[in-house]
Amino acid sequence: MSRLFGSVRARATLGATLVVAVALVAAGTAVLLSLRSNLTAEAGTRAERSARAVASELAARTPYGALSGLDGGDGPVQIVDEDGKLAAGSEDLERISGTATTEVTPRPSAPGDDDDDDADDSDGSGDSDESLAPGEIGHETTFSNGSATIDGDTEDYRFAAVEVESPDHGRLTVHAGAPLAAEHSAVRTALTVMLIGFPLLLVIIAVVTWLVTGRALRPVEGIRGEMAAITASEDLARRVPEPATHDEIARLARTTNETLAALEASVERQRRFVADASHELRSPIASLRTQLEVAAAHPELLDLDGAVEDTVRLQHLAADLLLLARLDAGERPADGRVDLSALAREEAAGRTGVAVDAEPAEVTGSRGQLGRVLANLLDNGRRHARERVTVTVRREGGWAVLGVADDGEGVAEADRERIFERFVRLDAARSRDDGGAGLGLAIARDVAVRHGGTLTAGAAPAGGALFELRLPLAR
Repeated sequence: MSRLFGSVRARATLGATLVVAVALVAAGTAVLLSLRSNLTAEAGTRAERSARAVASELAARTPYGALSGLDGGDGPVQIVDEDGKLAAGSEDLERISGTATTEVTPRPSAPGDDDDDDADDSDGSGDSDESLAPGEIGHETTFSNGSATIDGDTEDYRFAAVEVESPDHGRLTVHAGAPLAAEHSAVRTALTVMLIGFPLLLVIIAVVTWLVTGRALRPVEGIRGEMAAITASEDLARRVPEPATHDEIARLARTTNETLAALEASVERQRRFVADASHELRSPIASLRTQLEVAAAHPELLDLDGAVEDTVRLQHLAADLLLLARLDAGERPADGRVDLSALAREEAAGRTGVAVDAEPAEVTGSRGQLGRVLANLLDNGRRHARERVTVTVRREGGWAVLGVADDGEGVAEADRERIFERFVRLDAARSRDDGGAGLGLAIARDVAVRHGGTLTAGAAPAGGALFELRLPLAR
């Protein structure tokens, strides 16, 4: 069963069919009950009309034998006295139920009968508290359901009971019936139509829902098929088809393509990163291997300082790559409080030609990573400065702004974003000794972003480069 209704299409069809089925059953039941109630009320109205017509004749002192309602043409009629005895009844009435008495022919009164002799034959219809004057008809009407057999035909009837004060016979109760055959026939016809029509309607709804759902989900199947093809081919340049609509499926397709584009960019970035890292690592490793091979053959030619320099460069490059890997993995900075002014003075203390002008500004983050950012900015500034590098720290609204400016040639406006890319070195800094691996500024910006801030390059007042690190102040 779970496999049969495992698809969205099947579940949607089943759900829609069940909802409509419940609605149809509820509506059908309400219609049948309403139809039955209305037809029963209509039969009651006809019965009451017949009963009051007979009561009017009795109030006018019409004899029992001359009553027009006893011919049985409009339905069975019984007239019961206040003792519960049948005073008169319809012609050809053979059997009756649902009225005050089941008698069909009047019984002659026996000498000595009193009010209590036939107490068991009365259902209380003649015990009304309504006081009536001679010739007056009661305002209240009571209804009941029963059956009657007239001239061999048995039918169900709706009976109405009306009291009348006859001048000649005292308090009488007139029971008149109206047939319920029309009500039963209409209810049966409606029920038959529902039993035949509802299943057909449910089948039509199920088929239509199945077709409409399939058509609506066709773009989803196209997206799924294209994603499967992309996964199999590993070609992230492909995109899923976007339907020309403005619904949820179109937004899903657009979001999927955006995800594929981001994934393609990330994979391409990782490929470039691996290629650039391999290239950068190959130079110091090759240089170190050459020196060691020369030293093995000619110990007196060992360039120990060069070997140490290449080893240190290789160590720094490995540390940079490891930090970048941790940042790419989503490593969150520690939630410590760091005073940028104190950090700036610490980093500038071991470097010549660096001036610090800082006011206290505390931020939240990793002291080690922020120190690495400042160290990279200072090393970059000293590499390009003519004489001095200036470090400033100030508070600006809810931000702490750390600036590192040099008096060098500066950075061209076209290159102010490109220098933050990994392994990017401008032409003037292509030297392996002077330019580094091109990871310092990339690491600095990644750390700034991880701390909820920004790192931008601009022009310094002295004409050189100005790097501004903006971080939210600690609360």
